[in-house]
Amino acid sequence: MSEGKSHLNFIEEIIEDDLRNGKHGGRIHTRFPPEPNGYLHIGHVKAITINFELAKKYGGKTNLRFDDTNPTTEDTEYVEGIKNDIRWLGYEWEEQALYASDYFEQLYNYAIQLIEKGLAYVDDSTAEQIAEMKKTPTEAGIESPYRSRSIEENLELFKAMRAGKFEDGSRVLRAKVDMTSPNMHMRDPVIYRIKHEHHHRTGDAWCIYPMYDFAHGQSDSLEGITHSLCSLEFTHHRPLYDWFIEKLEIFPSRQIEFARMNVTYLITSKRKLLKLVEEGIVTGWDDPRMPTIAGMRRRGYPPAALRMFCEKAGVAKRDNLIEIELLESCVREELNRTSIRAMVVTDPVKVLITNYDPAIGEELPAENNPEDPTAGERTMSFSNELYIERDDFMEDPPKGYFRLFPGGSVRLKHAYIITCNEVVKDESGQVTELRCTYIPESKSGADTSGLKVKGTLHWVDAKTAIEGEIREYDKLFTDPTPAGHDDKDVFDFINPASLNINRKARFERAVAAAKEGDSYQFMRKGYYTADRDHSENHPVFNSTVNLKESFKVQKA
Repeated sequence: MSEGKSHLNFIEEIIEDDLRNGKHGGRIHTRFPPEPNGYLHIGHVKAITINFELAKKYGGKTNLRFDDTNPTTEDTEYVEGIKNDIRWLGYEWEEQALYASDYFEQLYNYAIQLIEKGLAYVDDSTAEQIAEMKKTPTEAGIESPYRSRSIEENLELFKAMRAGKFEDGSRVLRAKVDMTSPNMHMRDPVIYRIKHEHHHRTGDAWCIYPMYDFAHGQSDSLEGITHSLCSLEFTHHRPLYDWFIEKLEIFPSRQIEFARMNVTYLITSKRKLLKLVEEGIVTGWDDPRMPTIAGMRRRGYPPAALRMFCEKAGVAKRDNLIEIELLESCVREELNRTSIRAMVVTDPVKVLITNYDPAIGEELPAENNPEDPTAGERTMSFSNELYIERDDFMEDPPKGYFRLFPGGSVRLKHAYIITCNEVVKDESGQVTELRCTYIPESKSGADTSGLKVKGTLHWVDAKTAIEGEIREYDKLFTDPTPAGHDDKDVFDFINPASLNINRKARFERAVAAAKEGDSYQFMRKGYYTADRDHSENHPVFNSTVNLKESFKVQKA
């Protein structure tokens, strides 16, 4: 526990007050309740870290419980994907995964109890009629003509609903709360609907399914969840959450809301993310431009960086907007510490070292990661034919230009100082080759030349370099808040240049050993991660994050 409340977020303050008061016998139990109708995204990362980290801090437990109450949109593919994402983030839930469907019989019995207490009724109204009866927050709702049905009739009809005697949409079960409440969620909410749909776990055993507001709190209660943590959009659901617990006289789980994760240039609507996939704007849920955990993993974001990001973003009571640069800074900080260095030339121009014997070559040592003394070294082959970046040469350079130019000298990283003596061009005037000489006494680590040069370039040996592919990713949207415009859709802000594929890249031979997910710092370029399409003979890397950083947090 922290010393004093000044170092605690508001949820930790609540928990520590509960512990001091001996509430629930000092037991802390949280849960993460995803709906298996899509892949997890950056917003879920925050919810996951809050629930698991708080339980870990206070010696408690965290359940993984799938909110599988809508068979129309759910799939076991999403169930397994969610499990994999949580484990990849570094968390393990209590015992086996749980499901709201585990409690379908108990939830049904709870509904029976409400009917028997005169607190629920079967309504034959259509969805449109129910919406009309609810009116608006500024005017009282109108009670349904079916609200006065007897307990006996409601029990008979509800059991007939379960038995499959009615068509979808013909009847619902509503809680009898308060049609005059300013909180629309309290105006006799629907708690069961008819759906003759095959469920991914219960098959065809049920044709009625509980609504989220009815299943959620009761599932928390059945599991003995002490602190039910959710994002701010559920604030207006809390009175109903508490109402069900009170009327059913069950374990008093407490719902606590925190600010959701809003990040510039990202969206978290599952419906809109699905549309991106279905319309081919991205290649799938794991497209590296997607804000899904699968997409961020494929792009190369380390799980430790996502956890760090959530910690730095903090836990607040009101929504704010976090700039994506903070996320990128966390990714950069983690990759700087862990990634292997390598040299890749993305737009190569040939360098011929005219005074280096073409019949020989040598192996030059290169550190794998200067931030990690245990990372060791690799060797880079060196010969009379090299590649450097085309934009590292300028034929008529401005003052203060420290890269290569005719008559100028630079150091090749981990190698020698070279001087450009001649420029070879094709018929169109394109530079095709730079003819240079090297200083044998200038070898890195054993330089006795006494020469000083200001520029240092990366390079690869043309004789051993591997041709491959770099996928350069930019933001998927051109607007920092694509979902924040009333008059436009997020799809109006799609960035047509969010992916550029470079097939001219030449990699030093060491990257051939990379496996999917391995991260590298390509010197002077940025951080890149081996894609699942990567192979030994054809490297394929996704751009992860650049080498520069700047960020700030904007309040909404």
